[in-house]
Amino acid sequence: MAKNLDGGRVRQYLGQEVRSLLEAYRQFETLLPSGFSKGAAHRGEDGRYIESLVRTYLRRLLPSSLEVASGFILRPAVKTGNNGRERKGDVDTHSTQLDVLIYDSAHYPVFQRFGDNIIVPPEGVVAIISIKKNLRDKDVVLECQALRQASKLCRLLDASDRPMRGPFLALLGVQSYIQKKRVETPTWMFEQIREAYSGESVPTFDEVVGYVGTLNDVSLFKARPQGEEVRSAKFVYIKHKQDEHHWSLQLILTGILSVMFDPTRNYRRRPGFSAFQPGRQHDDEVGELEVVGLR
Repeated sequence: MAKNLDGGRVRQYLGQEVRSLLEAYRQFETLLPSGFSKGAAHRGEDGRYIESLVRTYLRRLLPSSLEVASGFILRPAVKTGNNGRERKGDVDTHSTQLDVLIYDSAHYPVFQRFGDNIIVPPEGVVAIISIKKNLRDKDVVLECQALRQASKLCRLLDASDRPMRGPFLALLGVQSYIQKKRVETPTWMFEQIREAYSGESVPTFDEVVGYVGTLNDVSLFKARPQGEEVRSAKFVYIKHKQDEHHWSLQLILTGILSVMFDPTRNYRRRPGFSAFQPGRQHDDEVGELEVVGLR
C-alpha cells in the first residue's frame, strides 16, 4: 500500500510564519493605536504597513530571482522577440498601481525602480496580489476587476509563439469584515467573483483570480484543470481550522511557483516546497465560472 506524503514540518513552519506576520502587525497597532477605531492611528500608513509586511514575508520565501515589490506594468506597443508584430495597432498601456508585483528580474529588464516600487514590462510578471487589511463587502468585485485588467496586459507568447501562462492573481485580506449574508460567506464571495467577470467578454482561465481569502479565516481558490480544453474555472474553499494558519500563505506560494515553473515559462522542474495535508479535502465546491480557454 502506498504511503501518504508527509510535509508536516512545512505546514507547521508556514503556519508559524503567518502567526509571526499577524503578531508583527499587532505590534504596529500597539505602538501607533487609533483612538477612534480598531487598528493603527493612520489608516494610509496602516494599509501600507500591511502591504510591506506581506512583501517582506514573500521575499524571504521566494527565489531571489523573483523581485517582490509594488508598482506598475507598462505594456509598450513594440516588437517582441526578433520580429514579433503581435502588438501592431496597439498603443502603449499601463496598469493601475499594484500592491504586490512579483517579477522575474533575473531574466527580464526593469524600466524603473524607485524605493520599493518598480515599473516593468509584462513578460516577467509572475504574480499580482491585492492586499486588504480588512476584506470588506465591496472589495471582492472591485479588486478582482482590477486584477483582470492588469492580467490582460500580460497576454504573451513564449519563444515558440505559444500563449504563455498568465500571472497568478490573488486577493488577500488580513481579516474578514464581510457582513453576515443569507448564504455562507464563501458562496457569497464566489458570487462576487462571478459578478466581477460579468458584463464583459468571457475571460480565459488565466485571467480569473486564483485566490481570495484571509490570513486567519477562509481560503477560496481556483482548482487547476487538466488538459488544454478548458471551459470553466471551478472554485473550492477551505475553512481554516485552529491549527491551519498555513493555508493562505501555502496556497499563494503554490500559485506563484506554479507560474514560475510552468513549461511555457521555465524548463526546470518545480521544487517540492509546499505541503498539503494528506486526506485534508476542501470543505466544499462553491461554483464554476465560464471561461473561453486556458490562456
